[in-house]
Amino acid sequence: MASMKSSVPLLDMVTKYILKRKGKQMRPMFVFLSAGLHGQICESTYTAASMIELLHTATLVHDDIVDDSNLRRGFFSINALWKNKIAVLVGDYLLSKGLLVSLEKDEFRLLKIVSNAVREMSEGELLQIEKARRLDIQEDIYFEIIRKKTASLIASCCATGAASATKDLEIQEKMWQFGELAGIAFQIKDDLFDYDRNSSTGKPVATDIREQKMTLPLIYLLNHSNLSGKRHIIGTVKNHHHDHKRVAELISLVESSGGLKYAHEKMIEYRSRALEILNGFPENEYRKALNDLVAYTTEREK
Repeated sequence: MASMKSSVPLLDMVTKYILKRKGKQMRPMFVFLSAGLHGQICESTYTAASMIELLHTATLVHDDIVDDSNLRRGFFSINALWKNKIAVLVGDYLLSKGLLVSLEKDEFRLLKIVSNAVREMSEGELLQIEKARRLDIQEDIYFEIIRKKTASLIASCCATGAASATKDLEIQEKMWQFGELAGIAFQIKDDLFDYDRNSSTGKPVATDIREQKMTLPLIYLLNHSNLSGKRHIIGTVKNHHHDHKRVAELISLVESSGGLKYAHEKMIEYRSRALEILNGFPENEYRKALNDLVAYTTEREK
């Protein structure tokens, strides 16, 4: 991506490493399909997609530092290879480049939408850190965290895509709402992956539990446990999250409590609300593609 290029050789080396390991490019797809739904895909749409991709990449680099993670999609993370100081600066560079892309093209509406997403994502991360100290979080706080942390970026994809094709602020706002609901459904699906069985060991992945993250299935169990049960659950997550036996016991409790079923139903609810907004727009090939993309994000196997 030309917008990532720099005159600093070290920076170029790191960004080349990032580009070779890009994921499914799902977020730019939301941008282009949202633009096509409401008009023509144009230069402004490509600017929006570049901004989103730079921002998303910056957040992934920073997330790995915050989570002290050495792997990203099966490869070494930037902080694992170049240490935290360089990783922080690379993330900052990518974020600044993403915002500058809009200024270079005088795309102030796009800048406003994306800057709002940056603020929301930062607030969501800090809210999660704050609440993680006690672990006994309620469902409304969980939804507020994922709305800000994950859903705001997908919402900005849809809103910037629409903004690149139409000046209608009402349409842009509706597309933000559509993306936000779809993003919440997407994150709940990610929560459910933590309980999938590893193909080689047959054991659940349990990454979120090991990282002391309270996700929806676990919150459901907590809300349907008595006082001693709650203490045991919080004790496992807080002090015994690397004890395989305790974690396996906790996962069995989540499964038997109906926590997975409840989370799946909530995911379907948010997906339905997103598609209700989407299907209020005129039918065309882009609307169908967005329908399919939302279905993919909630039905994917990994």
